[in-house]
Amino acid sequence: MKATRRLMLISILLPTMGAAHAQDSPIGFLTPSKNIACQFFTDNGQANDRGVLRCDIMNMDARPRRPADCDLDYGHAFEMSAKGAAGRICAGDTVMDASLPVLAYGEIWQRGGFTCRSEQTGLTCFNAMQRGFSLARGKQEVF
Repeated sequence: MKATRRLMLISILLPTMGAAHAQDSPIGFLTPSKNIACQFFTDNGQANDRGVLRCDIMNMDARPRRPADCDLDYGHAFEMSAKGAAGRICAGDTVMDASLPVLAYGEIWQRGGFTCRSEQTGLTCFNAMQRGFSLARGKQEVF
């Protein structure tokens, strides 16, 4: 019975996982260390439309405490809209994708109102309103 319930739950969740961010092929990048991945999403999948930027950091020196209202993973995922605030999000998935291109140190990536700069000290991304986040193994900041 347990196995049947587990399979039923998986079959219910699989079609909906990532549905809010569905698009044909991933648009984004990995940092050279492969510790941070970012993907750009739009509602209709058009690459020139404004949307959402999400970045996940896989390894951190310390994770923040998970909020009581988050039943999923917390601390590794950051998200912002083109004109809104940035922040950590509660997420049960990841945007880590080995097929994403690497954004070399010193390079800048821009798409849909977002700008990200890869440095040896970490990654900084911001939107048109100059809101964003800086991610590094030792420290993550939202501004």
